[in-house]
Amino acid sequence: MTTNNLPERPGAVTFKGKPMTLLGNDVKAGDPAPDFHLTGSDLSVVTRDVLLDGGKRGAMLIVVPSLDTGVCSLESQKFNQRIGELPAGIAAYVVSMDLPFAQGRWCGANEGMKLGMLSDYRDHSFGLNYGLMIGELGLLARAIVVIAKDGTVRYVQLVKEVGEEPNYDAAIAAAAAAA
Repeated sequence: MTTNNLPERPGAVTFKGKPMTLLGNDVKAGDPAPDFHLTGSDLSVVTRDVLLDGGKRGAMLIVVPSLDTGVCSLESQKFNQRIGELPAGIAAYVVSMDLPFAQGRWCGANEGMKLGMLSDYRDHSFGLNYGLMIGELGLLARAIVVIAKDGTVRYVQLVKEVGEEPNYDAAIAAAAAAA
């Protein structure tokens, strides 16, 4: 992963209390959503426009370091249980650096998974374009990003301590408001 000339935000998050540096632009609510090239479970490339279905829906992106950790697994399960609270115009996806095969195994072990799974393993474009790449770990920070169907970022919740859960109620409310 080449990180030359990327903006850096030292201490933007902590991992087990230790300050970590986020790489990439600091995307905020109101900004145009940067594009990305994520990988779907079928190994297809999923861009921002594909995710938004050409402006027909918005998206809530549940960004986690790895589904193989307890907090990430729990968070994804909790959002899956609450997916019915999202309006029809919002699709929800988990984004991690896990390979699509690992994401598939995790879904298989967690019956009834309705969340889509997307991986940033190929070119890290999501993590870098949204400023969520932890430089010291090569993993994504824990965050929620809501993109409206018009391609505008409507909400960003960056969880300061990577090992903590997000504010579920605030994320669901923001996604519902973006529909």
